[in-house]
Amino acid sequence: MQQTDFVGANAVLLAIAAFLILSIWLGVKIVPQSQKFVVERFGRLNKVLGPGINFVVPFLDRVAHRVSILERQLPTAHQDAITADNVLVKVETSVFYRITEPEKTVYRIRDVDAAIATTVAGIVRSEIGKMELDQVQSNRNELTSHIREHVRAMVDDWGIEVTRAEILDVNLDDATRAAMLQQLNAERARRAQVTEAEGKKRAVELNADAELYAAEQSAKARRVLADAEAYATGVIAGAIKDNGIEAAQYQVALKQVEALTAVGQGDGKQTIIVPAQALDAFGDAFKMLRGRS
Repeated sequence: MQQTDFVGANAVLLAIAAFLILSIWLGVKIVPQSQKFVVERFGRLNKVLGPGINFVVPFLDRVAHRVSILERQLPTAHQDAITADNVLVKVETSVFYRITEPEKTVYRIRDVDAAIATTVAGIVRSEIGKMELDQVQSNRNELTSHIREHVRAMVDDWGIEVTRAEILDVNLDDATRAAMLQQLNAERARRAQVTEAEGKKRAVELNADAELYAAEQSAKARRVLADAEAYATGVIAGAIKDNGIEAAQYQVALKQVEALTAVGQGDGKQTIIVPAQALDAFGDAFKMLRGRS
């Protein structure tokens, strides 16, 4: 009888120990650094467990969802969009996100990836539809920033943070690309013609400036010569005024001698016929020159 009671007591103790061990096992939750646990009690949200050691009520609380909080990347998406100037473009996008509030993610949306992809596609079409093709090509950073902000606002209710939303490429169909290439070549030809015309215009302007400068320098030279002649005339006039007719005769004689000397310096042999009156004048001039010296 005593042995039976002992066996029964041991069984109870074992049961109690097993219950305690099971309670501890169920009540202590160790959450990895890269995850968060969503705990339910009687089918309703109770709390969210963060990384580390956590305690829950055994048999009442259960871990309903184990959610990774690592950053995720959606598959690269390809979609069509139409710009404001009615050009069809093929846009390639990439989105990175992470879950910040698992309780919203698991209870408000079923397929997170599909929901984000659809949201991004709609926002991309809307934003590109507001811009012309040239703006899409040249302001891609601004376009990407607008898309990122709109996506963040849309997915906030899902407990998701969009870390990056990038437009990887904007492609055109063959017909549009050929038309743009033709337009680009025409623009290059136009610029070349404008540059050539501007070069010719500049050359004409420089030539005109050179001619004007030459004319100004020639006019200056003539003015200097005229001033010199006027000065010389003034000196002669002063001499005539002071010395009378002798100064005038001296100047005439000097000119006659200079002319005769120039004639005598010719290359060949010259025969010079001089009137008798001129010989008398030359004689008077030489006398006056000797008198001056």
